[in-house]
Amino acid sequence: MRMSTNGLRLLKEWEGCRLQKYRDAGGKWTIGVGHLLTKEELMGGKYDDGITELEAMTLLAADLRPAEGAVNSAVTVDLRQHEFDALVSFTFNVGAGAFRKSTLLRKLNNGKYEDVPAELRKWVRAGGKRYHGLAVRREKEIALWKGDL
Repeated sequence: MRMSTNGLRLLKEWEGCRLQKYRDAGGKWTIGVGHLLTKEELMGGKYDDGITELEAMTLLAADLRPAEGAVNSAVTVDLRQHEFDALVSFTFNVGAGAFRKSTLLRKLNNGKYEDVPAELRKWVRAGGKRYHGLAVRREKEIALWKGDL
């Protein structure tokens, strides 16, 4: 599966799009729609002058592939499109490795679809601190998971 147009629209809304680099809630350098800058990009000053909206969308398309791939390869139960979109948004935010190791994934693969919202609510910390913005995002991902968005 691939993220739907609706899922992509919501992800861009939740992540925001910033054309100048900035530090995210965890203190990592970021640009565009949640693109974490690599060491090489930082060292080379690749985005020191910012990026265009088109460049941000190109980065997003490339950055979504690992999240989509992680959900496609790790989830062994059937998903509806909106459920897939919610999991890709979550995985994009926390990383494929964290998703693959999560209790959320284990429970989902055991057919406990109803446990996903509670598991999503556990992921509201960055850098050891609870962030209101992450809590709000998780509630939106839960709404998407349920098909309400």
